[in-house]
Amino acid sequence: MLNGDGLRVVLWVAGCNHCCRNCQNPITWDPDGGLPFDDAAKQEIFAQLDKNYISGITFSGGDPLHPANRLGVRELILEIKEKYPNKTIWLYTGDSWENILYYPVMKYIDVVVDGEFKDELKDAKLLWKGSANQRVIDVQKTLVQPDPLIPVLHCADYADAYKISEKPSNICGCCD
Repeated sequence: MLNGDGLRVVLWVAGCNHCCRNCQNPITWDPDGGLPFDDAAKQEIFAQLDKNYISGITFSGGDPLHPANRLGVRELILEIKEKYPNKTIWLYTGDSWENILYYPVMKYIDVVVDGEFKDELKDAKLLWKGSANQRVIDVQKTLVQPDPLIPVLHCADYADAYKISEKPSNICGCCD
């Protein structure tokens, strides 16, 4: 639940060039690290996504947009979007929205959390991100607006996002 809206499947990938100071997952930096992603792993993800109470999948790492990951991640995202059109897809990247918005895979992603983790901007109260410089971007709303370089935040009132809501199902006050 810390990796996006609702209860989610999370796929951690290996490979990251950002190497942020005090990263929570430095073991994922090596693109040759981790376990091979095989058909059994894919079937395990699909078995979890089959469950009604699972909201979607989150790609994290490392960096799913690391050059070693882009093709495999894109193929998996396309397959998930086809099989589970009502499940949301979140993706964490150390890159900035301005650098990735034209990647073909973006049209299949619902939310991107962008930006490198900055230890000096770390705040444990932030929802879905580790440091204040990162943005939680509603990709689909951003892509259809006149200037997609200006990201639409997933929660417009993000400053109040971690306050307790009167409605238990409403995690941030704007995301029903």
